[in-house]
Amino acid sequence: MSNEPADMDLTGDRGSQTVREGIYHLVFFICAAVSVLTTIGIVLSLAGPAFGLFGGSGFFQDVSLSEFLLSTDFSPAIKPTVFGVLPLVFGTLLITVGAAAVALPFGLLTAIYLSEYASSRRRAVLKPLLEVLAGVPTVVYGYFALVYVTPILDAVPGIELGTFNALSASLVMGIMIIPMVSSISEDSMSAVPDSLRNASYGLGSTKFDVSTGVVVPSAASGIASSFILAISRAVGETMIVVVAAGQTARFPGSATELLNSFFQSTQTMTSAIVQLGLSDLAGGTTAYRALFAIGLVLFVMTLVLNLVSDVLVRRYQEDYE
Repeated sequence: MSNEPADMDLTGDRGSQTVREGIYHLVFFICAAVSVLTTIGIVLSLAGPAFGLFGGSGFFQDVSLSEFLLSTDFSPAIKPTVFGVLPLVFGTLLITVGAAAVALPFGLLTAIYLSEYASSRRRAVLKPLLEVLAGVPTVVYGYFALVYVTPILDAVPGIELGTFNALSASLVMGIMIIPMVSSISEDSMSAVPDSLRNASYGLGSTKFDVSTGVVVPSAASGIASSFILAISRAVGETMIVVVAAGQTARFPGSATELLNSFFQSTQTMTSAIVQLGLSDLAGGTTAYRALFAIGLVLFVMTLVLNLVSDVLVRRYQEDYE
């Protein structure tokens, strides 16, 4: 018979543990607060000069919102000055669409291969090599597009490119974001339970049928998120478009001009911000404050894309038990 008292305390001294947990809670809270406050600071730093929130003249006090959003010309330095963001939005979307046309199919097919066809040993080698592309400085991609890709494309019969053009910039940008699509999509596909694959094999399906008819639909939320995040990355890219795409703001007036836009120089919102920031414009002028208004539009676009990504994840996410 045990001589230990029946009311023995088995919980131990939790005093030091409670202190440690409190410290961990405080550290995590500070990290989360820094992230939120940084985002708020970015919004205020953009909205202040744009709307004149902290005194002084704001951009939208000198330029009407309708002119900024609807004008098809952007000429901040040559009088008469025009500050229409529409050509910049068009240039951004043009290069983003071109990059997505390269990255989304190639990234998805690469993810399917790594997840369903490659052996574990081959996957362990190929995936890190693929992700090395994401670590290459974007200015290197820009010079690669300017020095190598443009001359190669210009040598193709029927294609006449200028020194700066949207086609080479979009192709190289698509190559740059392939690792983002393939890595996130492959992780989502690998999370699909093998029981679903085995059930499909038991019904006589081929590997291709299982990959495209079972695994890809089951990982749809992760794949959609990778697409949206890759597009957001392309929208905010700077150095590739600055080096390879040029700085000519264009807005097509016809279908023919739209088709030829890939072969001509164009300007994106990020490129316009760099141009205005590095120009000789005096601080406090309308042209200088225009870069904050453009940055605000760019921030809103990327924010919307990230919100769409969150909605897609919640809508199509599968819970496996």
